[in-house]
Amino acid sequence: MKIRDWNRSLKVRLVGEFFMNTSFWMVFPFLAIYFAEEFGKGLAGLLLIVSQMFSVAANLFGGYFADRFGRKRMLVSAAVAQGFAFLLFAMANSPWLSSPELSFVAFTLAGMCGSLYWPASQAMIADVIPEKYRSDVFAVFYTTLNIAVVIGPLFGAVLFFSYRFELLLAVAVISMLLGLLLRLYTEETLSAAVMEKWKEGDATGWRGAVLSQVKDYGIILKDRVFLLFVVAGVLGAQTFMQLDLVIPVYLKETIDRQTILNFLGREWSVTGETSFGILLAENGLIVALLTVVITRWMTKFPEKWVFFVSAMLFGLSMAIFPMTSWFWIFFVAMAVFTFAELMIVGLQQSFISKLAPESMRGQYFAAASLRYTIGRMIAPISIPMTAWFGFGWTFIILGTFAVLSGFVYLWMFHLYEKRAPFLRDHFCSFASLTSICASMCCSSLSPTCHKRCNRYSSLFFGSSFFER
Repeated sequence: MKIRDWNRSLKVRLVGEFFMNTSFWMVFPFLAIYFAEEFGKGLAGLLLIVSQMFSVAANLFGGYFADRFGRKRMLVSAAVAQGFAFLLFAMANSPWLSSPELSFVAFTLAGMCGSLYWPASQAMIADVIPEKYRSDVFAVFYTTLNIAVVIGPLFGAVLFFSYRFELLLAVAVISMLLGLLLRLYTEETLSAAVMEKWKEGDATGWRGAVLSQVKDYGIILKDRVFLLFVVAGVLGAQTFMQLDLVIPVYLKETIDRQTILNFLGREWSVTGETSFGILLAENGLIVALLTVVITRWMTKFPEKWVFFVSAMLFGLSMAIFPMTSWFWIFFVAMAVFTFAELMIVGLQQSFISKLAPESMRGQYFAAASLRYTIGRMIAPISIPMTAWFGFGWTFIILGTFAVLSGFVYLWMFHLYEKRAPFLRDHFCSFASLTSICASMCCSSLSPTCHKRCNRYSSLFFGSSFFER
């Protein structure tokens, strides 16, 4: 599916979010340094964990709000609110005021706004793009995000430390402009039927709404297929999140100065720091150039084996790193690492959209993000592991986590495929379920019949028959 064939809302988002992500990544990579200088490393680390916890909570509420109030309203509100958060951040670093405490509050609020934005943005794609094209569309958005991740820090390295107030002010303006563009040029993609269903529950009040949300997420996590998907994601995250944790530390300690190329009588050498920069650029370049191509290629194969092979390749890349101190082997390991990443980036989001009922898509995407947020909270333990066990065993343990995630994916697809044939053979369409319910109940439609039909419908369609 070509970009020109996309819904206008997605085209506007693609352009607007690219500029927003680029400006955000001019700031984000340098915040750890900023807070460490202002608060000390120990307190800074604790504050960043606290900030992450608030973002996790906001993400879960963002999924609920996206299903309750609509995708467009959440996108506009979150973008504008993030703009005000960055405006506060700018004021805390202005010529008139310098307050690291207020900066932390503003950073936390900005992170929460981003977490509110994300579930609605993913759900909107699932709303308007047919299932067979979703992987491609998710891959395009992932590509633009990674281009922003590469470009942003290049400018941020200069602007954040020399022109912080002006940079934060610019990020605030860009975020607010994104909100304005979304308000003017996007359409609501949540169906009227789903919105009407939510309106019927308004009478329960805010307490009822909170209890309903807790109940909804409880239902999601009782979905064993989805729960295994999250568990596998958390295990896999321990590998791919090492890109900015163990890998740079290992390179710095392994490579002092190494000649990597002799060309026309000139020697090219690298240090540990510059070698990591090259590997990071390699990762970003492959992602920018090949995400869509690899995603389309992977759609030709069964999802089960794509997920499994990706996990095995992550494990292989972890096994390659400690084998040698030769830069070009590291270069190959990074290529394997990046290919494993790109194999599943579009397919995973598409798979979530297949599991999620329309009325709970936002919440499913929010719950699915737990594999990253929980993984991000656990992954830093790899740093002290290198002191406890050494780099070799640390990489082996991380690779083992990746392999385990592959087998969890196989288990997940075993359960998924176990119920899929039954759905295909006995409930080929919703009309089939209607006929079955009618034959079970004759014409009485008793309460017992309601419960029975709702149980089968919830199992296979994600919502109750008599709620449709």
